[in-house]
Amino acid sequence: MADEEIKKEETTETKKADAGEQKDFIWGVGRRKSSVARVRVKPGSGKILVNDKDYKIFFPRLDHQNLVTMPLDDGNLRKAYDIWVKVNGGGITGQSGAVRLGIARAILKAENNDADLAKVLKEKEHLTRDGRMKERKKYGRRGARRGFQFSKR
Repeated sequence: MADEEIKKEETTETKKADAGEQKDFIWGVGRRKSSVARVRVKPGSGKILVNDKDYKIFFPRLDHQNLVTMPLDDGNLRKAYDIWVKVNGGGITGQSGAVRLGIARAILKAENNDADLAKVLKEKEHLTRDGRMKERKKYGRRGARRGFQFSKR
């Protein structure tokens, strides 16, 4: 019976330790199209990992890489934070846009809602969620708006 109590104490201690580790991070969530990015930020050397890969490997196109790092470059925080991202859903363009929004929100929170940083990020539209989504297919049509081909004869 004493062994069971010790095991219970150990599991609660490890849960508390895990919760303490999560408090060290600042979180931000970004969404675009059907993609969702959960971003963790911690003061560090400037590494960016997306789904446990370097962001340059995960986003091979240069325009997507630039999109991800824009909030950091505009806020002069490129080497100030280590960033971990979990992103899923959608395609590569939606994912890079979601990561951009998540990073912007997280660094703004990390900088304690610095008014100057917020102003810069808002002017560059890094804090604005792009609400454009794919339009649903309608019945009686081939797609969202395109109808079926009409043949007179």
